[in-house]
Amino acid sequence: MTQEIGGFAALGLHPAVLAAIAAVGYEEPSPIQNQAIPVILGGHDMIGQAQTGTGKTAAFALPLLSKIDPARREPQVLVLAPTRELALQVATAFEVYSKQMPGVGVVAIYGGAPMGPQLKAIRQGAQIIVATPGRLVDHLSRNAGLLSTIGFLVLDEADEMLKLGFMDDLEVIFEAMPEGRQSVLFSATLPHSIRAIAEKHLRDPQHVKIAAKTQTVARIEQAHLMVHADQKIPAVLRLLEVEDFDALIAFVRTKQATLDLASALEAKGYKAAALNGDIAQNQRERVIESLKDGRLDIVVATDVAARGLDVARITHVFNVDMPYDPESYVHRIGRTGRAGREGRALLLVTPRERRMLQVIERVTGQKVAEARLPNAQQVLEARIRKLTNGLAPLVAEAEASHGELLDKLIAEIGCSPRALAAALLRKATNGQSLTLAELEKEQPLVPSSAPRERSERSGERDRERRAPVPLAEGRARCRTPLGARDGIAARNLLGAILNEGGLVREAIGRIQVRDSFSLVELPEEGLERLLTKLKDTRVAGKQLKLRRYRED
Repeated sequence: MTQEIGGFAALGLHPAVLAAIAAVGYEEPSPIQNQAIPVILGGHDMIGQAQTGTGKTAAFALPLLSKIDPARREPQVLVLAPTRELALQVATAFEVYSKQMPGVGVVAIYGGAPMGPQLKAIRQGAQIIVATPGRLVDHLSRNAGLLSTIGFLVLDEADEMLKLGFMDDLEVIFEAMPEGRQSVLFSATLPHSIRAIAEKHLRDPQHVKIAAKTQTVARIEQAHLMVHADQKIPAVLRLLEVEDFDALIAFVRTKQATLDLASALEAKGYKAAALNGDIAQNQRERVIESLKDGRLDIVVATDVAARGLDVARITHVFNVDMPYDPESYVHRIGRTGRAGREGRALLLVTPRERRMLQVIERVTGQKVAEARLPNAQQVLEARIRKLTNGLAPLVAEAEASHGELLDKLIAEIGCSPRALAAALLRKATNGQSLTLAELEKEQPLVPSSAPRERSERSGERDRERRAPVPLAEGRARCRTPLGARDGIAARNLLGAILNEGGLVREAIGRIQVRDSFSLVELPEEGLERLLTKLKDTRVAGKQLKLRRYRED
């Protein structure tokens, strides 16, 4: 095991951290880890310029875990992240790397979750806080001394934080921390605004810059399909109708999504199972063995649960949810195309995820071609082809073994052989649509993304000018007194609502910023609960005060 982590051992990390790295299976540090870990261990402030997918989370988590004092039951490390998803991802990484360090606690602080458990974890002495700026400022308003013991600060994806309008919140947070702390800033780009923060809040920072490594994946045919977030399961079911797969792994982001998709697949007759962090090790092993020997054909998994999964018969990988970074994408699709076989990888992309698709293409150095969902005619042909292939081998012996029974049934029912065959076909296909007319009445195809593409390209300027339009079903229009004269742009409102409301981007409709107020379209379901969550949220230092908008 020492040989496996030789590269990490040479960096001077704590033995307990090295043991955790060994358990995870890391072998050699990435370039950003090689350069950043000694700088951080040495107590220097640092600016790390690195793209997502270069291993930067471990680059700061491993040395900071090596520096904290587990015996001190108080906050020592603060990591600020722009989104709740990234905050959860970073907090999970800290938990994994600290598994061999008894007494170390990690708390993730973000909007969209009750404050009670977060406050409890802090009271119990969590040494590591991973937070989104907006929710952390809410905590500071209740406990001004919360960050008084912080010795180490990390700003992760600082450029994204500024894009989402968190500058004022960051200043509040800086003021609440000791001046003698060690500060580390990570950013993919270094615009003037980031340099200004570094100049003001970092002390003689060392600069570490790493270009994202181009990764290529051979023998794997890659394609992406544009879908809307709420239509992913129907899209997967439609694709499975026409894809000629042996075994398949479908990747999603959450434990609940593994259960939801696996359940939908089982309901359609597929041999499918979920694989997530709640699955016990012995059950996990049974699932993998079942996938190997053909008792299962589809596994729906999260990234962590799929770690180490190596099954030669996997011909397809479905990225149902977009991975968090290009490195994860490469790891995911590498589950197929094993042992010299060809593989196929499909990626579902929602309109708001186009940017990550571009990042994946840039990092892998490969174009991920766009594909279309199969139409009704293609599905019909695939169903008939499968039926034909299933029945053809049975025909040769069926007359000898079941011919007499057939004659008896025809006589007793009083029907023609054609009528009986048709009835048996209907029973065998379990009510499945096998005509074009019936298929076209089924679950509609995912709509073309063209209208949404046009609206996105038109940008925030058009959003802000556009007059109220009829609301989509299931949405409610809400009003905030913050507008353009308050220095508000649509992205500021979007960032605040995403982080504090715990919504996915697709749940938020049009945002129209006027001079003295703004309008935001939110889900009707659970709206009052959402507005309560957002009650104390601030944007650019001012209260959001979001209310349902009455147009009468």
